[in-house]
Amino acid sequence: MKPLSRFRCCSITLKAASFSKSVLSIFLQRLKFYSAVATEWRTGPNTLSSNHHDIVNEFTAFCYQRDLPKAIKALDSMQKHKLWADSITYSELIKCCIAHGAIKQGKQVHQHVFSNGYEPKTFLINTLLNMYVNFNLLDEAQCLFDQMPERNVVSWTTMIAVYSISEHKHKALQMLVMMLRDGVRPNMYTYSSVLRACEEISTLKQLHSCIIKIGLELDVFVRSALIDIYCKWGEPKAGLDIFDEMVTSDLVVWNSIIGGFAQNSDGDEALNLFIRLKRSGLWADRSTLTSVLRGCTSLALLELGRQVHVHVIKFNGDLVLDNALLDMYCKCGSLKDANSIFTRMDIKDVISWSTMIIGFAQNGYSRKALDSFEAMKDTRIKPNYITILGVLFACSHAGLVKDGKYYFDSMKTLFGIDPGREHYGCMVDLLGRAGELEEAIKLIHEMKCEPDAVTWRTLLGACRVHRNMDLAEYAAKKVLSLDPCDAGTYTLLSNIYANTQRWEDVEILRSSMRGRGIKKEPGCSWVEINKQVHAFMLADKAHPQANAIYRELNQIIWRLKEEGYVPDTNFVLQDLEGEQMENSLAYHSEKLAIAFGIMSLPKGKTVRIRKNLRICGDCHVFAKLLAKMETRCILIRDPIRYHHFQDGVCSCGDYW
Repeated sequence: MKPLSRFRCCSITLKAASFSKSVLSIFLQRLKFYSAVATEWRTGPNTLSSNHHDIVNEFTAFCYQRDLPKAIKALDSMQKHKLWADSITYSELIKCCIAHGAIKQGKQVHQHVFSNGYEPKTFLINTLLNMYVNFNLLDEAQCLFDQMPERNVVSWTTMIAVYSISEHKHKALQMLVMMLRDGVRPNMYTYSSVLRACEEISTLKQLHSCIIKIGLELDVFVRSALIDIYCKWGEPKAGLDIFDEMVTSDLVVWNSIIGGFAQNSDGDEALNLFIRLKRSGLWADRSTLTSVLRGCTSLALLELGRQVHVHVIKFNGDLVLDNALLDMYCKCGSLKDANSIFTRMDIKDVISWSTMIIGFAQNGYSRKALDSFEAMKDTRIKPNYITILGVLFACSHAGLVKDGKYYFDSMKTLFGIDPGREHYGCMVDLLGRAGELEEAIKLIHEMKCEPDAVTWRTLLGACRVHRNMDLAEYAAKKVLSLDPCDAGTYTLLSNIYANTQRWEDVEILRSSMRGRGIKKEPGCSWVEINKQVHAFMLADKAHPQANAIYRELNQIIWRLKEEGYVPDTNFVLQDLEGEQMENSLAYHSEKLAIAFGIMSLPKGKTVRIRKNLRICGDCHVFAKLLAKMETRCILIRDPIRYHHFQDGVCSCGDYW
């Protein structure tokens, strides 16, 4: 109800209150009249007594007042006297049951409206159907649906929607076929729901064709669902084609396409779409900014992330956005910014704490990660699956074998979390890095779940570090039996052979790769300079400033050698000799990126490098010495972790 006046509201408070009560009284009186008429129609005009009127009117009033105990008590009285109210009143009571999670009372309403030959309308049965769906009682919902004498589009869509998000997705597709055979035409809500049941790309394309045929492809709900599902199946370009079919000012559709590219780790396109959104005059909401921050995170673009942070400020205190900011800053290696946000957050949930724990661990600050975990426990926030994974990751990347074993062995008893494949993987990594290879292989054989290729590849990596050839070959065979085209395993085993000078085995393995059409992923490094990303590959001369970069790098290497730097030729993975070995190390992609960063950024500015492959030992030494010589921080992010080089040391403690 609007206030009677914009001014002097205080002076009319009592009048307004009494006015509200009078309106409510009239409203309830009319409801009583309508319910009485409905009851009289069902029981017959000659049989309805004054007492019956009172019972029905009482029931109606309690339903609209959402007084569940009194409404149920009145319902019992109605059942006893074989009285019924109208469908709208029952729907209000059912909504009240849903709001209170009152399953028993909801079933009581169901029993009442089907008793003594009463035939409820389709509208009321649909409301009961929705109640069972909300209570996740699919069997009861299906049973009620099967008993319906008449089903409309709402009935079918309700069942299709719930099956689409359940473990029985195939039933949603089956029901769509049955719906069409029943002569009921699906609407936009039906199709936007059933699309989420697609478990194969071929099914999705068939449904897409049906949607085009009936002309619903431009509906906002359907378009959004199509974009979401194509992106879910790793086809964001197909989603973009749908998006570009028509200019839209609907933010839901924009969020679907931006989020789709961000989820598929295509941060470039997500950011381009965000720019298009801004140019179209639309305002980004929480969902938009969460996806854009994810895009910045995947590209490790700190400066762009900070620009997006400016847009986030207006959503002050939003937990979802604060968590996205934490994740972005942690994964861009700016723990100072992440910790600043975390400290200022009024509300922190398990995601906030888990993000910081994993952030500290990935950036090489394992002790801080474990300290954060202890602080989290003091807040009585219960850790989840991801939290424990972050704790074990911290232990594995700092050689904290004793701590890791304790947390792994107690995660079930202390926190009720069963160890998953990822937890076992962290333990295999922890034991393997510590040289306890026999215990690592024993743990793999004791896993409650079947070890996957990642688990065996983790063991293979440990074998490379400790040069255990027999176990390395065994682990490699296990990986290739699960993933025959895994280029990383061929490369890792080839590197192990190269480290032990087994060049013939290296050639045999590489010939096998060529025969199978398997190609090694080339090493690539990226550096952000003045909001532009520059990419480099091994011995890359494609950059416009290539000559200047090589001069800078050669000067750096010469100066470092004067400081005692000796290229570690153990990391040369080809059969070369003498100067050739040193030259093959000199122009690794990360060294070119570092040289370009140093010549382009102001003195003292942090050089931030992102790399697609694990950093080699020689480049690790190179970066440590250069950071000391240049008195600046060099940050390198590889697929596993982050290396903060400063004052001649790395945050990983040379344990990576």
